Amino acid sequence: MTFSLIARCPLTGQIGGAVTTSSIAVGSRCLFVAPRLGAVLTQHRTDPRLGPRGLGLLRSGCNAAATIAALVASSADIGWRQLAVLDPAGRTAHHHGARVKPEHGAAHGDAVVAIGNILSSDTVPAAMVAAFAAASGTLAERLLIALEGGEAAGGEHGEVTSAALLVYDENEFPFVDLRVDYDLQPLVALRSLLGRYLPLAEGFISRALYPDDAPVI
Repeated sequence: MTFSLIARCPLTGQIGGAVTTSSIAVGSRCLFVAPRLGAVLTQHRTDPRLGPRGLGLLRSGCNAAATIAALVASSADIGWRQLAVLDPAGRTAHHHGARVKPEHGAAHGDAVVAIGNILSSDTVPAAMVAAFAAASGTLAERLLIALEGGEAAGGEHGEVTSAALLVYDENEFPFVDLRVDYDLQPLVALRSLLGRYLPLAEGFISRALYPDDAPVI
């Protein structure tokens, strides 16, 4: 009962992802990103261990397809898992376990991949990728627009209640890390948070890197 995507911005090099689901605290379980490296989605009957494991494989030099293959080969319960990977070159790959409940689907674009399970339609991921490709603005804004596109295309069975947005630039700490852990309209709440946060984001980076000259926020 989850739909999500990961992507890289070719202009800024930022890497990030966004996810929403009907259960609480999706951001702590499903979305894993590393700066200048890539991203991993792990969902359905989620195994959060697969996220760091996938990033480790990317770090070792595996591309997206090889990372998925290694995760599949190393997990005894892979039939329950739905995965997606984005590598440093923008290549993408995904896996649907044999026990992932329908409707499920995946869609790939230029340095973007979307996946979902227990959806109203298997076309939801394609709607997300299309919305992402058509959107303008920052990577964070485009990721959220893609989630909203997935919801507009039917989303999942039942109501979503949590959502998360995670973006890294070249720093080891997130550029954007926003979560809605329980809300009857989590994407509306996430959009409100992003609108409040983005004007302050560069200031928070300055506080970390250049504290003597950082603005008062």
